[in-house]
Amino acid sequence: MEQLKRMALFATVVDKGSMVAAADELGMTPSAVSQQIRKLEEATQVNLLHRTTRKLTLTEAGASFYQSCAQILALAEQAEQRLAELRDAPVGELRIAAPVGFSGRMVTEALVPLLRAHPGLSLRLFFHDEQIDLVERRIDLAIRAGVLEDSSLVARHLGDWRMLLCVAPSYLARCGPVQGPEHLSALDWLTLNHERAQQLVLQGPDGSVQRLRVESRVACNNILSVRQFTLAGMGVSVQPEPEVREELARGELLVLLPDWQAEPLGIHIVTPRRDAQPAKVRYAIEALRRSLLTR
Repeated sequence: MEQLKRMALFATVVDKGSMVAAADELGMTPSAVSQQIRKLEEATQVNLLHRTTRKLTLTEAGASFYQSCAQILALAEQAEQRLAELRDAPVGELRIAAPVGFSGRMVTEALVPLLRAHPGLSLRLFFHDEQIDLVERRIDLAIRAGVLEDSSLVARHLGDWRMLLCVAPSYLARCGPVQGPEHLSALDWLTLNHERAQQLVLQGPDGSVQRLRVESRVACNNILSVRQFTLAGMGVSVQPEPEVREELARGELLVLLPDWQAEPLGIHIVTPRRDAQPAKVRYAIEALRRSLLTR
């Protein structure tokens, strides 16, 4: 590392034409600059400069060596400039992981304005309902839903989504009216994990809590598949309200027991670390926060 510093210093001396000018540029004394050049010559065992009282001239070896040193200095300056760009402006490749349920309009609507405003930014999206290793996959940030496991990752809680008991009109016509939570256990359940028996927690309008044991008829590891089975009239599922808003508005889905609330779904942004986030991550977090909180 010290040798690289001396090579950069040597290139500066040549560019400035004297050790005094190089010292002014680098914030050093001329004697300190001269000492570093001498150490560089000792390490390479080659004379790089002809020193006279009036000026410095390059030896043949020094001229050849200077070209390499100048390239190293230029690369270092480019690297610093690139880091500054990454710090100050959203450029480069942004890698985001999210649950499959976010693969529709939500993430698109959040990130399209960001991509349009910053042509130097590219995007790679990874949709998995199973959690993936952010460090191994070089993920800049992840959207995660539900209760987070303890980890070394940094989580930002964006808010909570209402969870609704949803059915298709065709299923409700077959099973008949559902008057209260006590009727739910007898229905066909469509769930997001593979455990057959699950607990459903509902809070009533008076603050009372009902804990029900329900059994899955269809279990999937993909919320979109659960939703399609629900739309097909195969049973009841718990759905995030922002993701089924259009189906509810069109009457394709109905809400069972609207006065009883299932446990809300926490929405989080997770990153490998909090400090020194590049601009692309900061801008993306803000864009996603605005979009997901307005749902």
